[in-house]
Amino acid sequence: MAYVSVPKDLTHVKSKMLFGLTKRQIVCFGAALLMGLPLFFMLRGSVPTSAAALVMIFAMLPGLLFGLCEKHGQPLEVVIGQIIRNRFTMPKARPYQTNNLYAVLERQRQMEMEVKAVVQKAKRRQAGKAVPRRKAGDTSHYQKV
Repeated sequence: MAYVSVPKDLTHVKSKMLFGLTKRQIVCFGAALLMGLPLFFMLRGSVPTSAAALVMIFAMLPGLLFGLCEKHGQPLEVVIGQIIRNRFTMPKARPYQTNNLYAVLERQRQMEMEVKAVVQKAKRRQAGKAVPRRKAGDTSHYQKV
């Protein structure tokens, strides 16, 4: 009896159109052929055939790579775009930042204490119990009696 394995996740199965190739592969290979063959026939008369074939291979290579290469289910142009974005357009250092609620509350408490001290000092001055100030030339830390 014939046994056929069926994958559990059918989203990774790609539909084949022609010769076991997907639509994407057919388009990429066709574009590579449209670039490489005319280049070969134009160069064949002026340079040796082996050099023309080598130029044709290098001209067709990007089309073949875009048709065949995938990484983690993503096509090659998406992978190249991510590499370019991460290497050149994104900032190199990404500092870790959090919204620390405790630090915000601590700053708020400190500000409230400062305001409270200023208000109490103003109330003491209004009541006539103002703290005497030092004179301009006095550098001592203690009051003179």
